[in-house]
Amino acid sequence: QEILEKYHDLFTVQWEGVIGNMCAPSQAEWEQLLTNCSAFLFYGMERFMSHVLLNWLVAMNIPKCRLVVLLDLVRSQQSYQRIANSDFHKSCLRIALERPTETAMLLSLTGVASIIATQWYTNLEENAERLETLFENLLSFGKTTGQTVHVLQK
Repeated sequence: QEILEKYHDLFTVQWEGVIGNMCAPSQAEWEQLLTNCSAFLFYGMERFMSHVLLNWLVAMNIPKCRLVVLLDLVRSQQSYQRIANSDFHKSCLRIALERPTETAMLLSLTGVASIIATQWYTNLEENAERLETLFENLLSFGKTTGQTVHVLQK
């Protein structure tokens, strides 16, 4: 919330979405957000693909979405329990499709032009630093996504 307020005046006036942990977005809300955006940010717990239905995502066509940023793969005791319960009912192949590389490929096949994603589990503080770096470079400095990714890699 603090980071969003800091960058509110730099393009974020047009942003819409779901913030907080009071309720999880429905599949219809995920679809509406992804199909009506030019950029999509997921900043959340566990794997992004554990929050959306695979069959629904692969059937989507979202070429207007130029950039997807997935700051996921954060784990807490509560999120781990949720994901373990969810994974129990999934096949090994389905779980494999939720990994970062596979997620990026699926999003690319739906029409997303660029994807920035974490590749391994992290903590909330590190993802907050990544989000701050992303916003600073993309919004304040006007760097390209490629230039911003290079900054993140350092």
